[in-house]
Amino acid sequence: MLAFGSDTAARVHGHRYGRLLAVAMALGLGTLVQGCNISNQALTNAPVTTAAAKAAKPAPAPMPEPENASIALGAPVAPTGEPGAAPRAPVKIGLILPLTGAGQAALVAESMKMAAELALKDVQAKHIQLVVRDDKGTPEGAMAASNEILAEGAELILGPLYARSVATVSAVARAKNVPVVAFSNDRQVASSSTHLLSFLAGPEVVRVVTYAAQKGKKRYAALIPDDAYGKLVEPTFKEAVARIGGVLVASKSYPAETGGRVAGLVAIVTALRDEIRGIEEHGDPIDAIFIPGGEEAVQFLGPLLKQAGIDTQRIKVIGTGALDTPNAGRDDAFVGAWFAAPDPRGFKDFSDRFVKAYGRSPPRIATLAYDAASLAAALGTGPDGARYIPSALTRASGFNGVDGLFRLMSDGVTDRALAVLEVQKFGATVIDQPAGLVDAATATTPGPSTLLDTGPLAPQGAVTKIN
Repeated sequence: MLAFGSDTAARVHGHRYGRLLAVAMALGLGTLVQGCNISNQALTNAPVTTAAAKAAKPAPAPMPEPENASIALGAPVAPTGEPGAAPRAPVKIGLILPLTGAGQAALVAESMKMAAELALKDVQAKHIQLVVRDDKGTPEGAMAASNEILAEGAELILGPLYARSVATVSAVARAKNVPVVAFSNDRQVASSSTHLLSFLAGPEVVRVVTYAAQKGKKRYAALIPDDAYGKLVEPTFKEAVARIGGVLVASKSYPAETGGRVAGLVAIVTALRDEIRGIEEHGDPIDAIFIPGGEEAVQFLGPLLKQAGIDTQRIKVIGTGALDTPNAGRDDAFVGAWFAAPDPRGFKDFSDRFVKAYGRSPPRIATLAYDAASLAAALGTGPDGARYIPSALTRASGFNGVDGLFRLMSDGVTDRALAVLEVQKFGATVIDQPAGLVDAATATTPGPSTLLDTGPLAPQGAVTKIN
């Protein structure tokens, strides 16, 4: 994944991540959540005879959820209220997206809107009223949209997508003491009142390096793009390696944009090979090579790695969720590579429901909107004034949605339970299941995240350009 802060082109990959989309957006791909695959339940029972009705026993009251249990998003929720009391006014939730934004951003935004509506349908959230506004992909549009939504009494705002728009909405909402759950992945716009339900590169790097260390990988090389994403993940990778007692012994950067000219890349990869060989001649083998690029990197780096004689069957390739594309294994150099991402089964189930509802496949980022709306519905049954307070949004045990277990942290980023996957010739397979969230059962209100990144972070598997 890559980090996004400016509004340049981003790429959202297909299958598990949706098809390749050139989208100028600062995404935020949501640690999002898995386990939201709960089918709709009927609101009414079949008619019964009078005699049967007299004999029927009242249904037992639902058991209260333990404080240390995560909320399973995607499950029908029952609004609270006294029997016979007048219906409560619906809880208003704002949704801000670039529905008429530039390029294909509008198509992504429309799918996210549809995903949010699908979530409310799936959880039978009759107590929620979704107030949708178009920010046109601009901060000015975001300001107008947020003012309209707040004037209508929204208690929570979901979105927007672009980092600059998130900053604008956050300022307006903060003045009204209304929290924001946004979809940008630019960590610079996160705060105690603005949570980014995004896929972040930092946890992915830490997860895959930790797994590699458990498998005996301690000596690393790296081949990192010389762009905003590379500058973000490189220090994160170095610190992760240091934390597991490993060492980075060889590293090169390469231009992410080559304009079709590969001579420079050949020289860089060859120099890395020479550096690796020089080290190994002294009896110090390299265990793994970190290559955080996505689908495009696979296309042009794979042949160069083989041409240079870097044996990726002996030296394990590790990367970020940017490798989570159906074509990552198109080159043998990347077959067997490890990367961290949510368990793909959650997205597959969500995608199947989306296709059934709308007749088209969703982009990968659509799960963010689905889980955000599900979260809003689950917490929306709480009492007035306490539904979306910080202690509710940042509950220590977190939430369980489409992409797995996650929790919103007090500094505005999202902590996720990630699996480790291995690239196959076609697709990828889970080789290490997601672990639980650290101290989820014993912590109180989660404090600042422990992610290594300090700048904008990239959405999982979806994007490989910083916008």
